Amino acid sequence: MPRSTLTSKGQITLPKMVREALHLDTGDRVAFELRPDGAALLRPETGDLLALFGCLKPAKGRRVTLAAMRQAIRQGGTRA
Repeated sequence: MPRSTLTSKGQITLPKMVREALHLDTGDRVAFELRPDGAALLRPETGDLLALFGCLKPAKGRRVTLAAMRQAIRQGGTRA
């Protein structure tokens, strides 16, 4: 089982085995889930941007131009 030591500043170094298993690299973020039994779950919070490809569906109906978006922003985003 990989182990790490907490520093006086509250920091730990994730063992290489853990970083590789979670595909973590410098600058990646992790989230901690604290469980009622005292266990803590660590999971990667960052992902590959390309993994998002295709997750949004094209808009149906009226399309909005960039000029119309800018105009709406200038007007405070209110609908006419």
